Amino acid sequence: MALAPEKILQQYFGYDSFRPLQKDIVEHVDKGLDTIALLPTGGGKSICFQVPALMKDGVCLVVTPLIALMKDQVENLRKRDIMAVALYSGMSRREIEFELENCINGKYKFLYVSPERLQSKHFTDYALNIKLSMIAVDEAHCISQWGYDFRPPYLRIADFRAKFHGIPVIALTASATKEVVKDIENKLDLKKPAVFVQSFTRKNLSYVVQREENKLGKIVSICEKLKGTGLVYVRSRRKTSEVAKILKEKNISADFYHAGLDARLRTEKQDDWKQGRTRIMVCTNAFGMGIDKGEVRFVIHEQKPDTLEAYYQEAGRAGRDGLKSYCILLHHDYDDLEDERSIAHKYPSATDISRVYELICNYLQVAVGSGQGISYDLEIHELCTYYNVSSQLVYNALRILENEGYFQSGESLYAPSRMRICCSYEELYEWQLRNDNVDALFKVILRSYGGIFDFYTGIFEYEIASRMKKPEKWVKEQLVKFREAGIIDYIPQSSKPQLIFLENRFPSIYVSNEKIEFLRNRYKEKLEAVNAYIRNQDICRSSQLVRYFGEEDPEDCGICDICLEKKNRKGGSQEYMQKVKHLFQSGGLHITDLPKMVDEREIHEYLTILRWLNDNGYVTEDMDGRWQWKKEKQS
Repeated sequence: MALAPEKILQQYFGYDSFRPLQKDIVEHVDKGLDTIALLPTGGGKSICFQVPALMKDGVCLVVTPLIALMKDQVENLRKRDIMAVALYSGMSRREIEFELENCINGKYKFLYVSPERLQSKHFTDYALNIKLSMIAVDEAHCISQWGYDFRPPYLRIADFRAKFHGIPVIALTASATKEVVKDIENKLDLKKPAVFVQSFTRKNLSYVVQREENKLGKIVSICEKLKGTGLVYVRSRRKTSEVAKILKEKNISADFYHAGLDARLRTEKQDDWKQGRTRIMVCTNAFGMGIDKGEVRFVIHEQKPDTLEAYYQEAGRAGRDGLKSYCILLHHDYDDLEDERSIAHKYPSATDISRVYELICNYLQVAVGSGQGISYDLEIHELCTYYNVSSQLVYNALRILENEGYFQSGESLYAPSRMRICCSYEELYEWQLRNDNVDALFKVILRSYGGIFDFYTGIFEYEIASRMKKPEKWVKEQLVKFREAGIIDYIPQSSKPQLIFLENRFPSIYVSNEKIEFLRNRYKEKLEAVNAYIRNQDICRSSQLVRYFGEEDPEDCGICDICLEKKNRKGGSQEYMQKVKHLFQSGGLHITDLPKMVDEREIHEYLTILRWLNDNGYVTEDMDGRWQWKKEKQS
């Protein structure tokens, strides 16, 4: 008999009750019905498919575009004694086949894959033999061309799902407009899905836009003033280290993070921040996905983001524990000068994109008609130096080529060295008796990594070396020897980013100019929404954000910079009201008389009150700029 959802929630996740909407979603999915769930960042999306999956027989297939999220969720599930596995770039064919066999044999409850994986016949042939209970599509906005992060491989999910009759699909996202939700329903071919939408309002977040020329000075000031853990998002890798250095010079605990760092270093930095050993992380948007840290008190954006969806997600990493937190966006007029150049750089011409495709193929020495499914080490900096081409052009062209389904990239950060012991306990014991080095090494491995006889397990050679008081190089050499002897299967971590060819190399490719123009116009629309958010001086910032996502008539938050300014203005309005009345004692008031009658510093406040009086029928202004008090309103 299946456990009740509340029992599973308590037994596996340690929660006594569901958050709003979670139970409704769980019960709907458990009935085998298609579902769309819009829950804001930190709203508990994963619970909505993990609980019903644990109520069902079989394996839940989770489709997500982010290797970081796969890794994080698999680790979290395994900590709860829930068997889960992820297939991602950098894994060998034999390792993938081994894990898929485990899925067929019922050893896993969750299988995480990228949308690109569904395009592989090799994967599909195995999947048809797996008893799938449901399909969860995470970051579902990626299926819509109107979404801010469109991924064409998501369009294949409906075809894949059609091979499994009667399997329910749940699509989840933290940020989607009404148009995107409709697109999700259509492109996934969902059958009369229920749409559950949790309010995008985060009542504990104070949104602030500050116009600031000296941004570095302001960041230091904010970090000194506000207590607790924080994130500072910057645009460039170079700036992450610069800002972190300045903070440390001010005796503020800080570190920096970006995707170009060594894999081990990134892991260490991330863990230090998560565990509270580092207070402030200065980072690019490569940091944060899948990291669930509740007590983040503030998130600072040193530059405006590309979209409000991205800003909502990144800023939304603050205050997940429900306590008041601050989301601060720093802006200066010169930032807007970068808009047109940013659009041109982000979406290169069709000719340049085709040229980058040729350069990548030539650099990796991939022959025409070959390469499909093969993973290559690609260091973009080396490629750019070799061909004397802009790294910015290559990065942006590669992003579009990935979206068009030519390549899939992966980072070594998410593919640590992996190992499985292939022999039996008895055979390993015999090896240990014959060789002292083997005995000591495997004792450390077996104490450090559970399940290594049954599953491929991520290992860290430097940790093993440290515990054995041996050089890391020695550990790696020993593991290679044992692999050659057939005792283990050892897959060393690649030190370079991976690029997988999803198709054989074409003699040449055609990229539509119309497609590029569409992408540019879509980006312009998104950027204009960000600029409107920044320019806004009248509407509650929280209300403005949630209206963008389709919510109607949201309440003002009362704690953003605009709401607080209105409160201050209202508090001083009665005092100025009396002062304004005195100005009319001698009759009408001409606008040019105001500087002669009041303190120059108070002119703006007087004009604000006069406009309010005019709007509410207390005064009138004639064509000559003379204000008159209405007699019927004087009482």
